[in-house]
Amino acid sequence: MMALGLVRTVVTLAALAATALSAAAQTPGTLAKIKERGKLLAGVKLDTPPFGSLDDKNEPAGFDIDLVRKIGARIGVPVELVKVTSATRIPLLVSHNVDLVAASMTHTRERDKVIDFSITYYTGGQSLMVPKASTVTGIKDLGGKQVAVQQGTTLEKNIAAAAPGAKVVAFRDYNAAWLALAQGRADAFTGSLNVLQGFLKDNPNFKIVGDLFSVEPFGVGVRQGDSELRDEINFAIQDLWTSGEYAALYRKWFNADPTVPIEVWP
Repeated sequence: MMALGLVRTVVTLAALAATALSAAAQTPGTLAKIKERGKLLAGVKLDTPPFGSLDDKNEPAGFDIDLVRKIGARIGVPVELVKVTSATRIPLLVSHNVDLVAASMTHTRERDKVIDFSITYYTGGQSLMVPKASTVTGIKDLGGKQVAVQQGTTLEKNIAAAAPGAKVVAFRDYNAAWLALAQGRADAFTGSLNVLQGFLKDNPNFKIVGDLFSVEPFGVGVRQGDSELRDEINFAIQDLWTSGEYAALYRKWFNADPTVPIEVWP
């Protein structure tokens, strides 16, 4: 009787396992859902020029936005842009409100525990912006100075480590941090170099000083296990590089040629 009971248990477990595998096989992945839906939901930031912001016509524009449109074109669907912030980009992704996030997001080990990332599509570094009359020439001069930074980012951690004597003041987004500097409520404003250059473009009374003091590898975020979608993103980025389109987009938004090559698989 015990042997018969054991056999029945084994058969039942095998049946349950087969049912689970069948259900998993029938559950479409994110890429299939995107194609079925007929559009790609892309989380992007609109407060971080030149990666993502509103242009003169109040339309979203930027390097990240052009990138996700190229990804959508590869998949064969239009892109619906969904506004995210540094605080909401990962929660909106894991809760399935967006399919991917391209939002000037640094690929870190901590974030990699929660989501997956594409290959690095942009490599930058952190710098400082100050008023033109400022005597600050780099992070060594920040002792006792108030430094505005975006809250909850690698930028905040980097400046605290690089300038422990500074008074780091965190703001909800890049625009708020920039306004603190522009209105004289902060002595310096820190962020990714190309983002600072985006703010500097229309504000000639400020300057960027010092050397870069971090390395920021940006990746497109997807949910853990979304390997099919991640592959499509990776192939899109690699194809943009090999075709020369990546360099054209880079020059369009950063007024320079890319200095760090994109990883291309054989």
